Amino acid sequence: MPRRRITFSRNVFLPLTTVCRNRCSYCGFRRPVGAGCILPPNEVEAMLALGNRAGCTEALFTFGERPGEVPGFSEQLAAVGEVSILDYCRRLCLVAIENGLLPHTNAGVLEEDELRVLGEVNASMGLMLETTARVPAHEGSPGKEPEARIATIEAAGRLRIPFTTGLLLGIGETEEDRRESFETIAGLHRRYGHIQEVILQNFAPQDGTGMAGAPTIPLAEYCATIRLAREILPDDIAIQIPPNLADSGRLVPCGVDDLGGVSPCSIDYINPDHPWPAIEALGRTIGDAELVERLCIYPQYIERGWYPPILAPLVRCLSDRLKEQQL
Repeated sequence: MPRRRITFSRNVFLPLTTVCRNRCSYCGFRRPVGAGCILPPNEVEAMLALGNRAGCTEALFTFGERPGEVPGFSEQLAAVGEVSILDYCRRLCLVAIENGLLPHTNAGVLEEDELRVLGEVNASMGLMLETTARVPAHEGSPGKEPEARIATIEAAGRLRIPFTTGLLLGIGETEEDRRESFETIAGLHRRYGHIQEVILQNFAPQDGTGMAGAPTIPLAEYCATIRLAREILPDDIAIQIPPNLADSGRLVPCGVDDLGGVSPCSIDYINPDHPWPAIEALGRTIGDAELVERLCIYPQYIERGWYPPILAPLVRCLSDRLKEQQL
């Protein structure tokens, strides 16, 4: 019987700005407008070059949602020669491609035309659903309205963008809320077939936030939630946990397929107190399973040609490279 395979992506993490219109009470990423609130182009280019040398295949671009709505941000953005954060991201996605890295962008809630523009330079994209419930942790966060997030995920499906979504566990949602969230994701995937993975991310409290003293999800409940996800989600959706936040050794047997993006050259800027495990060490946490590197676009979407023309040579090159490494 063949060994079970657990996948991961080798990436470089690029937080273009920490400015965000939302006010989630668990978030330690958001910062006010000011000097240094935008990652400048020269630093991005240096990080991309470093990622290339470290063998990364993915450039993970993330930033606060709709920072242009925050007073003063547009002036900061003008200093790097752009009028919108999406234009800045698109520009840097092209630099990533030049450096041999496939862009994957998490940009928050987007309209369909915005997704279309970014989709022209991204191998895949993502948006955490987090929960279909309305919870106090999302007060003051217009982008966390469930309907808005579902609309973005659905629009990505219409555009045939390979997509990542997921739940944030332990922010005030109930087991029934989680079931409803999984059923919503499953329904979207059955309609459009575009959801390649669902992240089950455990809430990790951070100092200085409104939920700094809140408890994390217990291990047994986490495992039960993974099993519930596997019960509800279609089989071709991978279930992912973050290995720097979760106990991979105990949770992989519950039904985990993937350990997400792991960076050999950048920190997790969303959870900076939780360093990535070394990739060699990661392989030792999954028992008898085999750790296999993947691209940020899953093989089934490569086979379908669900990537923009500009990425075709790089997708083929990187896909062939990984296949050769795994022989």
